[in-house]
Amino acid sequence: MNILITICARGGSKGIPGKNVKIINGKPLIGYSIDCAKLFHKNMAGKADVDIELSTDSEDIRRVALECGLNSDYVRPDYLANDTVGKVDAISDIYEYASKKNNKVYDYVLDLDCTSPLRTQKDLEEALNLIENDPKALVIYSVSEAARNPYFNQVEKKENGYYDVVKKKDSLFMSRQVAPVVYDMNASFYFYTKKFFDLGLRSSETERTLVYLMDHVCFDLDNPIDFEFMSYLLENNKLDFEL
Repeated sequence: MNILITICARGGSKGIPGKNVKIINGKPLIGYSIDCAKLFHKNMAGKADVDIELSTDSEDIRRVALECGLNSDYVRPDYLANDTVGKVDAISDIYEYASKKNNKVYDYVLDLDCTSPLRTQKDLEEALNLIENDPKALVIYSVSEAARNPYFNQVEKKENGYYDVVKKKDSLFMSRQVAPVVYDMNASFYFYTKKFFDLGLRSSETERTLVYLMDHVCFDLDNPIDFEFMSYLLENNKLDFEL
């Protein structure tokens, strides 16, 4: 089995400037994903052939990644390095590049998101096992327990100008506990199958998508306050699991 690990880190972040190389608990943020990828590579020895590639348009990110032990000669094209480009398009490009460079057919692509590093090796190995055991599945990604439920306590503006719950069924749900179960996408990792890329899909939302529910805290860094929360957890050893 061949697995390609992609670490995508575009320069020019607006929400948290320079977040991919910003220091958090003594380590650049991207370093957590690089360390995770390297450990997965080690743990899969004898089970899979694993390659790791960096996708970035930033020389600063490339330099920091090299300092963290990841050297990559791939340069993300300018047309894949702006706010309007979907991440799958960037992953597809480096997937094709690595396939040709390494002369390999990759069975899976594991994308590790730099901005959501609270993942474990157990998470990755169990998610891989789930998708391996479902030959029809195209992708699996990590999720967390949802803080809000669109059937119960999330509302949106309707065409008449008034507001109502986002999703409705034949009957109202009077408590979150009896509403259909939903999950929060935490953006930490995705396993894509070869078939996903063969079909030319551009989104992880497919008719054959699986999810892996994490049993621990995990969230991505969208705003400066998120960075402060994660810094506190890491610096004060508040996590009840090992990255």
